[in-house]
Amino acid sequence: MLRRVMEALQGRRLLLTSLLAVVVWVLAAGTMQTRFWDQLEARLFDQLTVATAPGKSNLPITIIGIDEASFAQINKRWPWPRSMHAQLVDRLHAGGAAVIAFDMIFSEASEPAEDQAFADAVARAGNVIMASDHAYQETSLLRQWIRVDPLPALRAAGAVPGLATVTLDADAVVRGLPDGEDIYWRRVIQTLMKARPGILETEPGTPANGYIRHMGPAHTFPYVSYYQVLHGDKSLPPDFFQDQIVLIGRDVRASPEAGAAQADMFATPFLGGSKLLTPGVEIHATIIENVLTGQVVSRASRSEALLFLSVALLLAFPALLRWHPVWSGAWFLALMLAGASLSYALFGQKHLWLPAGATLAGLATLYLSMAVLSYLTERRRGQQIKGAFAKYVSAQVVEQMIAHPERLRLGGERRELTLLFSDLAGFTSISEKLPPDGVAKVINAYLTEMTRVILAEGGTVDKFIGDAVMAFWGAPLDDPDHALHATRAAVAMQEAMDGLQESYHAMGLAKIGLRIGVNSGPAIVGNMGSEDRFDYTALGDAVNLASRLEGVNKMYGTRILLSETTQQLLAGAVKLRPIDKVRVKGKEEPVHIFTPCEDAKLIELSVAALAAYRAQDWPAARAAWNAVLAHADDDPVAKVFMHRIDEFEQQPPGAGWDGSVALEKG
Repeated sequence: MLRRVMEALQGRRLLLTSLLAVVVWVLAAGTMQTRFWDQLEARLFDQLTVATAPGKSNLPITIIGIDEASFAQINKRWPWPRSMHAQLVDRLHAGGAAVIAFDMIFSEASEPAEDQAFADAVARAGNVIMASDHAYQETSLLRQWIRVDPLPALRAAGAVPGLATVTLDADAVVRGLPDGEDIYWRRVIQTLMKARPGILETEPGTPANGYIRHMGPAHTFPYVSYYQVLHGDKSLPPDFFQDQIVLIGRDVRASPEAGAAQADMFATPFLGGSKLLTPGVEIHATIIENVLTGQVVSRASRSEALLFLSVALLLAFPALLRWHPVWSGAWFLALMLAGASLSYALFGQKHLWLPAGATLAGLATLYLSMAVLSYLTERRRGQQIKGAFAKYVSAQVVEQMIAHPERLRLGGERRELTLLFSDLAGFTSISEKLPPDGVAKVINAYLTEMTRVILAEGGTVDKFIGDAVMAFWGAPLDDPDHALHATRAAVAMQEAMDGLQESYHAMGLAKIGLRIGVNSGPAIVGNMGSEDRFDYTALGDAVNLASRLEGVNKMYGTRILLSETTQQLLAGAVKLRPIDKVRVKGKEEPVHIFTPCEDAKLIELSVAALAAYRAQDWPAARAAWNAVLAHADDDPVAKVFMHRIDEFEQQPPGAGWDGSVALEKG
């Protein structure tokens, strides 16, 4: 029965495990493009960016920062005179700069002479890029985005406008690569190809909806202060800017212009670690290097992400079928580490972003869900085992079965047990007088009371054989006092049987007697039977003797008989009356048998009577047994011995007689 319960639970577990995996797959797949998961994946993208960042620039790109030091050295209010920018352009052109790119918008006119000086310098250099941008305009009549370009005079002089708009994600972090025909970074590369023919065979392409691979935190690229170039700082060699892509932009954290400090500073994946915003000009430098070196990050397609998720869940499935909290947890952790490592390798080596958040979360969810499911299944299995066995074994035994289900298999072990067999006296003739429902009522009431007594004493009800009960103590739980508990159970069973007599009398039945045999000894105990059906039972000579002692009660008119092995284990804990010494079929050695007795005088008289009987002193033995009858009127044991004495006086047993009697049956 337990095997069927376990197999049913195992089959149900397989079904539930499969359904759970499918549900997790559907949920993980469905959440891949939700806002919440996009934000989670963005955080993982940041972690990959930080973990794989080279921490340096490998191209000749230099940033000229309009920084606090330049404001202090130049000592002029912003905006600076455009003749200063003209002077800067001339110095960079003379120094051999390949591209001169301003991350600044010169859309408003200043003094004509200043604008003209700047335009002339731009014309002389021939490789100047200037930023354009989109501005939001709102009036009482309309609301619109307008494009803001450099002054026409500057464009006429050769300044190439490039749209310097930077795309921010929902959390205001710069990750996405801006793109377009006139985007800032593309204009820089096109100007580089014109200024240095042959440096690139073709204009580099970029993946659609690419992502920036940030090289490091702020100031990863080399910076030079604006004032150093303007003043011809001697620390800068004459060829410092030779063939360089030079970007000019603000690098200020505190600015005399309100709002300027934050106007061109952006959050990148490194903000959490460095606590510093990155200047917009360095964002452009990063993009340019990404495009030129092929490091623009592309995102895996949805089908690739689903394949990744599917493979991960398939690999997790064996750990679900052979569930173990520790080993399955280790396997899931290994899968998660492998998934994270794959994502890391693809990002760092192939510049491919494989979003792993949904997969990792799916694995974690699957493990936690399976842990909960396993707990509930184990709990239900425990309840089913309890339901199946609570009527046959004690609560402690049930708990051990639940804790160690691996023991529920074919096989046994040798244990020291005390075994009990009980049977109703003359029940066959009684059953013939009752209708079937009456027989069932008698049997059910009897077995219910006997089972309660046995379980209360910590015993295991092995089986019911008609009106007979087989029980034992000492397995599956160890019980050092198994003999005492079995003997107490036998006494309590007789008391319970006495309590049932009134109900039996109401049914028109005479008093129903109960015979009990108890024996202790080694036995093989375990699951015995076939692969398809087995029972937890005990086998061996000790079992057979207990069964035979139950029947021997009929000979002596006793209600309980215990073997001398049980008597020795009791060590005086229960008062016992010696009954006889018998030889059962198949055993050479005689067995002393006893019955529980609270009458000390009767025990004393019985000991004396048995001594005279075994000494073949028949007159003394007769007198001793008469004394027993005088003390305990109508004692059935004394009557048995008085009958034997009559026979032995006619035909003595002989000198070699040991005082035992051979049992013809059993």
